[in-house]
Amino acid sequence: MTQELTSPSPAPQAPGTGRGPGWWRDAVIYQVYVRSFADSDGDGIGDLRGARERLPYLKDLGVDAVWLTPFYASPQADGGYDVADYRAVDPLFGTLQDADDLIRTAHDLGLRVIVDIVPNHTSDRHPWFQDPELSRQRYLFRPGKGESGELPPNDWESVFGGPAWTRTDRGDWYLHLFAPEQPDLNWDNPEVHTEFEAIMRFWLDLGVDGFRVDVAHGMIKAPGLPDIGHGAQAQLIGAQVLPFFDQDGVHAIHRAWRRLLDGYGDAHGRQVIGVAEAWAPTAERLALYVRPDELHQAFNFQFLNAPWQSDALRSVIDASLAATASVGAPTTWVLSNHDVVRHTTRLGGSLARARAAILLMLALPGSAYLYQGEELGLPEVTDLPDEVRQDPAFFRGGRATGAAGPGTDTESAPDGVAAAGGQDGFRDGCRVPLPWSGELPPYGFGPGGSWLPQPADWGGLTVAAQTGDAASTLELYRAALDLRRRLPGLGDGPMTWAPAPDGVLAFTRPGLLCTVNTLGHDVELPAPGTPLLSSAPVTVDDATGRLPGDSCTWWAI
Repeated sequence: MTQELTSPSPAPQAPGTGRGPGWWRDAVIYQVYVRSFADSDGDGIGDLRGARERLPYLKDLGVDAVWLTPFYASPQADGGYDVADYRAVDPLFGTLQDADDLIRTAHDLGLRVIVDIVPNHTSDRHPWFQDPELSRQRYLFRPGKGESGELPPNDWESVFGGPAWTRTDRGDWYLHLFAPEQPDLNWDNPEVHTEFEAIMRFWLDLGVDGFRVDVAHGMIKAPGLPDIGHGAQAQLIGAQVLPFFDQDGVHAIHRAWRRLLDGYGDAHGRQVIGVAEAWAPTAERLALYVRPDELHQAFNFQFLNAPWQSDALRSVIDASLAATASVGAPTTWVLSNHDVVRHTTRLGGSLARARAAILLMLALPGSAYLYQGEELGLPEVTDLPDEVRQDPAFFRGGRATGAAGPGTDTESAPDGVAAAGGQDGFRDGCRVPLPWSGELPPYGFGPGGSWLPQPADWGGLTVAAQTGDAASTLELYRAALDLRRRLPGLGDGPMTWAPAPDGVLAFTRPGLLCTVNTLGHDVELPAPGTPLLSSAPVTVDDATGRLPGDSCTWWAI
């Protein structure tokens, strides 16, 4: 049932832009995976009150906005991405009043708030799906093949493993590109469009500053739902246009939403945005999602997937900047999120590379997303016992093959990296609750335990342990974000490549030069200026700079 505020009040206003037109163009946005961020009530599951209490930490870290993963009413078959009521808060996470309080507190601190919207599918407990007649209008039901309809309508596979179809008691089949508990909506039905525009207005009225659109590439399916003819479809996602992903028809939906967002923002004196989680085979196709009349940002998964090699990184950066520049949009960089192996582990288990990678990312033009815990240098937890896993991919066909679909470690990471660093292609290892303080689990996560077990050796990685330690990863992030905010040449603006030795990237921003040594050994080069910040100790002697292996340095020029 949709909840109501116990004490309704006018929606809080977002803070002023402060950094020029289009706050999102150079914003650093921090992803809070709500169930693993902070627990206020001792049930071992993070909640909205816990997140609200920790907002000052994010303010001090130096980010501009917070993205919250789904906290809506849900049976939790897929971590809340199976929504039963888009206007209610699940009791696991609190109440609608808690959401209102969080948004207000964030705005008081100068932080914007982005929430997830999940338009490709709902929960099978959603009232629409529970109605036998209504469900067949608003979801994708089809008769089966075979003599008596006993075979699925086509050969599509769920990205979580197994067939993408489930047969009902009535003998027909419904499509679910993810878990069976997540039936795909029928976006050919105008009522679906009307409902999601109303959902957006509900949360905008509560004060949110934008939406991260889950599976933004998935709402439209090819006419006739044709077979693919490939038995490992998860490997094709993000590599080619598929009949169920990245269809051109999704762009009409995003154009309608951009009109809604712009109109609402103009009417209320605010800038509200849409962010696409879109898997596309090329940077050029990804850029279609951020054309001037579509969404404002799209995650750059090509950058996330790039191997730690100078040529590969430069190629991805060039392609990304060229594609977004062609449509006048900023590039949106990301290294980790709740669906992929943490980049400390993905980059060969090297904290040095992870530290260098974040300085590289924060020096690039555009916006950047951080995933909770990366600022602590957290690795992927690779030894979770089977009995605690909750990723639905583990319980389906992916269990035997390790192919859990897009965004998981087997599908999305570079060849030879994820297989060594992840855990069978599942996502629980990057979702282990954060360590805040203390020497033993749950490390200040909450008054009780934690829904996934935390490693016994994380005492040195807590926020408390790293705060004030100039050599820590947390203080590196704080210093980088502070410099990024204070230096006028960082964020949205021009970039030029500079000459560099093999294995080293060098590029200039106004007033700054960034060097990245992707090699495993030191490299010498003429010192270009004064070191401002480095992921590892850099030395300058007689106008020669010595770059440590797997490091990144910002130089004042």
